[in-house]
Amino acid sequence: MKNKDVSMSLPTKAKVVIIGGGIHGLSTAWKLSETYKNPGDIVVLEKKDTAAGASGIACGVVRNNYFQPAMRELMAHSVSVWESDPKAFKYNPVGYLQISPEVMHEDVASIYEQQKAIGYESEFIEGEKDCMNYMKGIFDDWQAQGITSILHEKKGGYAFNKDSIKALENKSTSNGVQVMKGVRVTGFKRGSNSKAVTGVETDKGTIDCEQVVIGAGPWARDFWNMLELPKTANIKGKDGKMHVTDMWTYWMLQEGVIGVEPDFLKTNDGKQPPVVHVDSTAPLYSDKTKKLITDKIWGIYYKPDIEGLGVQGGTSPYIVKKHFDKVNVDPYGIESPEYQTTDAFSEMWCSALAHCQKRFEGKSDLYRKGPSGGLGCMTPDSFPIFDRFFENVYMIADANHGYKMIGVGELVAKEILGTESDLLKPFRFNRYEKGELHPTSNSPFPWS
Repeated sequence: MKNKDVSMSLPTKAKVVIIGGGIHGLSTAWKLSETYKNPGDIVVLEKKDTAAGASGIACGVVRNNYFQPAMRELMAHSVSVWESDPKAFKYNPVGYLQISPEVMHEDVASIYEQQKAIGYESEFIEGEKDCMNYMKGIFDDWQAQGITSILHEKKGGYAFNKDSIKALENKSTSNGVQVMKGVRVTGFKRGSNSKAVTGVETDKGTIDCEQVVIGAGPWARDFWNMLELPKTANIKGKDGKMHVTDMWTYWMLQEGVIGVEPDFLKTNDGKQPPVVHVDSTAPLYSDKTKKLITDKIWGIYYKPDIEGLGVQGGTSPYIVKKHFDKVNVDPYGIESPEYQTTDAFSEMWCSALAHCQKRFEGKSDLYRKGPSGGLGCMTPDSFPIFDRFFENVYMIADANHGYKMIGVGELVAKEILGTESDLLKPFRFNRYEKGELHPTSNSPFPWS
């Protein structure tokens, strides 16, 4: 279904209006439509097209590897949703490798123990010699030094970003959900006697509704502002004192593709490899100039590119040093004139690939130049907020953990239908003022 002018067909009312045609909006619509079966009960509003935002440019990695127990349990649930229809979602359950230096050993060991406790299948290898042997058993050209632990998740892997979103759209529309494309939300209509939202205002008219779900990824800021929610958060620190911080911070996600042969990353036995994530404290030298790039902890991830263009992956994001209200989220992704990956990224990432596997040495020139990457909208603690505001507005602010969390929609749908989810409880907005924060790890990534 192509974008079309919907002024003739925009409904005037719905039970639930969902804003955003990405992973969260459409997974919520799909699961809600199993209960709300009347045509017109559920309307999804998308200003451009489904998969046109962060979900459509996601690297597609699906993993459980989180230091935070609440994140791990939520991801175990999400992996089960990916596994429920791998064909439609184009989900490849190849597994996931977290390869780490000694500074992360203790953190990763605790992840392994807790994965065991929740029945999530993984293997844990410790010690530099055993780690080297294990990796050489997968890739005979493995050469990264200083690795003292490997967590090999047997579940997880990666999915095809746009295909999986279109599959969610198909599952939703076949159950009677109306997906309206080319509709921009401009504001919210309020009731006279309460703070509840009674309708969603758009550039094509107003839709009266009973519930609103916002699943807008990097545009969470815009809807937060429309609802006049606070621009700062009060966080109770470990010292018992309140600390005031900006509500949002934008990070630039750095990802790209190196144009090697499609089968370049096959394992020793000719199979598809697991997704590889390497964190390292070893000095990283340029594959081209041999000059030092960094002597601080660094991390990369990589996997086969879904379009067969080579190997795709990325590195740690960087913070956009602007107040969140001054960041131009549109135009988004590869269309952005302002936020693109840099030559410094491609040199670092290609050099890190060569650091890890000999097959990548001298291949930096094969990096596919061109626009890539995209902005992510981070919460004060870089973990999601799943919560209800103004009685009937459900906010999914995913802090860029989004794409892999296909299972969140099912849990949000249940909450809208009246059943509170134990998996979502740790992600309420009031955790900040209560000081009930998620533990943080020694990973160089803000969301591990």
